[in-house]
Amino acid sequence: MTLTALSGKIALVTGGGRGIGKAISLALADAGCDVAVNYVSREADARATCDAVQAKGRRALAVRGDVS
Repeated sequence: MTLTALSGKIALVTGGGRGIGKAISLALADAGCDVAVNYVSREADARATCDAVQAKGRRALAVRGDVS
């Protein structure tokens, strides 16, 4: 699989603002995905992840919601 194998796709990453979720968000951006970063209470972390995704040239959106 090439780094652009997911180009044009959109991924929703729950808990994407920090830890493993952040790493997954950034890896998906590297693979060509735009990323929606889901969070429940840590908006600043989600927005920081969005900034990092956008720095990789992909679109990003922080989305608040409890998916439990």
